[in-house]
Amino acid sequence: MKNTPATMKDIARVLNISIATVSRALREMPEIHIDTRRAVMRVAEELDYQPNQLAKNLVKSRTRTIGVIVPNLSYYFFSALLNSIEEAAMQTGYSVLVCQSNESSLREKTHVQNLIRSQVEGFIISLPGDTSNCEHVERLVRRNAPLVLVDRHTDTLEAFKVIVDNYDASFKATNHLIENGCKRIACLAGPPQLLISNQRIAGYKAALTSHGLPATDEYILHCDYTQESTIMQAIRLMNLTTPPDGLLTISDRIAYSAMYALKQKNTRIPDDLKVASFNNEPFSAWLSPTLTSVNQPIQQMGVEAVRLLLMQIDSGDTVLHPQTTVMNTQLIIRESSVRTQLPYRVAA
Repeated sequence: MKNTPATMKDIARVLNISIATVSRALREMPEIHIDTRRAVMRVAEELDYQPNQLAKNLVKSRTRTIGVIVPNLSYYFFSALLNSIEEAAMQTGYSVLVCQSNESSLREKTHVQNLIRSQVEGFIISLPGDTSNCEHVERLVRRNAPLVLVDRHTDTLEAFKVIVDNYDASFKATNHLIENGCKRIACLAGPPQLLISNQRIAGYKAALTSHGLPATDEYILHCDYTQESTIMQAIRLMNLTTPPDGLLTISDRIAYSAMYALKQKNTRIPDDLKVASFNNEPFSAWLSPTLTSVNQPIQQMGVEAVRLLLMQIDSGDTVLHPQTTVMNTQLIIRESSVRTQLPYRVAA
């Protein structure tokens, strides 16, 4: 059986008071003595009790609604992912409530609480950039709430996940730059606490090492996804005594701003510096030069996330062991890294 969430009955048993008294204390009714209210609140926190718990909702009613929290819908990856999730959910009779964390774990925590109050039956979450505190997501796991982490995740949680092999994808993208003549490859990464960014840095470093090239710290800079931050870091790279001749960026969003900054510095792409990135956004094929980028199977990721979530929702009290679905990527090679007009695919 699944772990049973704490109830008012549990609180009443610990304090040897009635359930009615617990209920009134939790609602801060004035007829309940302040010391009793404080004691109830203390025990409720110790037992990890929360009103309107997800498990309780499932017993009372089926809302056929799932909650989705993504960092920012202005990012192509997440807007495309949401489209896939919503389509897959609707085909099974579910609706989707969507929230944006705006790269804030505090805001994400508020969204989780609001979605629970809205009686969603499960969560699909992609973690924000400041993932230093995932306590609110850990609480969902402890309560056996149906949950799938997609793309951005954390190794500290044993939850269902849908991800890509960021290490391998980054290794191949960096290896491509090396095979096309780059000797000093820089990396514009995401926030330092973001796991997928660190995985891509690890793949980048491994590719350099495999070719006997140094992984120099001054060539690894972090961005916060804003245009201002990226432009500043790109210019900083090109102002080095020995500037890079290759650049790997964690996302096309960062690559666009970096390439703009490089052009302002009269850096010729790919002649002076070759660029490879992640996400393969549609605009990557319209740039001049067009952008080499890692393509992720966004459509399939959304469909798989919904499948895993509904499997949990429909499981009842059956214990399901968390599983991770790792999907393949492809490097789409364009003009930013080689002198060619026609893109082609590199097998995953």
